[in-house]
Amino acid sequence: MEFLELVKKRRSVRSYLSKEIPEEYLEKILEAGRLAPSACNSQPWSFIIIKEKEIINRLVDRSMTGKYNMNKFAKEAPVIIVAVTEKSKYVARLAGLLRDVKYNLIDIGIVCDHITLQAAELGLGTCWLGWFDESEVKKVLNLSSRTKIDVILTLGFPADNSVREKRRKKIEDIVTTIE
Repeated sequence: MEFLELVKKRRSVRSYLSKEIPEEYLEKILEAGRLAPSACNSQPWSFIIIKEKEIINRLVDRSMTGKYNMNKFAKEAPVIIVAVTEKSKYVARLAGLLRDVKYNLIDIGIVCDHITLQAAELGLGTCWLGWFDESEVKKVLNLSSRTKIDVILTLGFPADNSVREKRRKKIEDIVTTIE
């Protein structure tokens, strides 16, 4: 599959089959993430892979209720990937302070994009979740209050494989060429 075709195929999936994800698929997806670039090669990430349905249900019930209710669909996903944001290397943090840029957040975006694109190439669906009660996620997973979780990804076989055209700005509205 050509890369642009893959990018067009990748979408946010909010309904999954209860089909188990083959372990070799999960390994390939995580390897794609592991190889992602990062500022000063900091690799400021770690991942918690949740496959146990009881834990997924508890996580969603506790961290995606009330004002976070729109992400209740995550219960359908056979796998949830919790992306833990780690600190960047000292040089990247210093440069970030000087430029007012959080390079570790950029790096989390890159690694999660690698994961979602590899999943799409394997016929799996994903959805980025940034709207959840972080403190409840930490409680369910027994994580330190200092742990930082910015992204949760759902992962599974889509219940619907249709691909719709993406609604995006026109290229001429987002690109300026200086010659």
